[in-house]
Amino acid sequence: MTCIATPSQALHPGVDPRRVSRHHRGMNILRSPFWATTWRLIKDEVGLLVALAIVTGGLLGFLAIADEVIEGETAAFDRAVLLAFRQPGDPAATVGPHWLPAVALDITALGSIAVLSLIVVFTVSYLVLVRKRHAALFVLVAVLGGLGLSSALKALVGRIRPDLVPGAPVELSASFPSGHAMLSAVTYLTLGALLTRVETDRRARPFFLVVAVILTLMVGYSRVYIGVHWPTDVLAGWCLGAAWATLCWMVALWLQRRGQIEPAGA
Repeated sequence: MTCIATPSQALHPGVDPRRVSRHHRGMNILRSPFWATTWRLIKDEVGLLVALAIVTGGLLGFLAIADEVIEGETAAFDRAVLLAFRQPGDPAATVGPHWLPAVALDITALGSIAVLSLIVVFTVSYLVLVRKRHAALFVLVAVLGGLGLSSALKALVGRIRPDLVPGAPVELSASFPSGHAMLSAVTYLTLGALLTRVETDRRARPFFLVVAVILTLMVGYSRVYIGVHWPTDVLAGWCLGAAWATLCWMVALWLQRRGQIEPAGA
């Protein structure tokens, strides 16, 4: 009797056809509507839990830092960390290479109102041009809401800026929380999340959030390095900014599922 080899046997001699059959049955089960729906729900639940953890952790972290700052418990820590970036015995001189202070000033500008406003204006203008008006409104609400929250908290706490660094840039607003740290977190994380929703290549999606996190950390670090913020100002700004950006994104996803914001990839 002549045996006709199956495609699997022809490509892989010696492979048991029963194993191949079981493999195909398993793949078909995983691709079934039931398992596809189950996997989607699992991913949604995990994503929701992670988002809730970020919001809760950020808010609790901010409240804990704010409580310690108001009671004056962070004074020694703030002073020690701030002076760690200065030369011993000479607070006017920073540690590191001679070109680093100029680079820090350039980086800190990435969290300024002027630069962030330009980024938001250009982003919103683009979204309006491509008829994604709801997404444009979402960006505006997230960033302007973060700005309002930061300004209100600064006025409420009224913390004085550091006075340990001679020749530090003059800042007129209150110190706590750091507006640069908070608004860079809100803006860059919001835009990073927005880009992950329109990127079709799943391997490239984490890139946008990684860049957003790096920019946020660099801006906050630069504020302490140039001596215009206490370290706890920056930590509080990061906590609240991440919580606010994540909360706004959770609301946006909810509205998206209700059809009130353009769907992902649209």
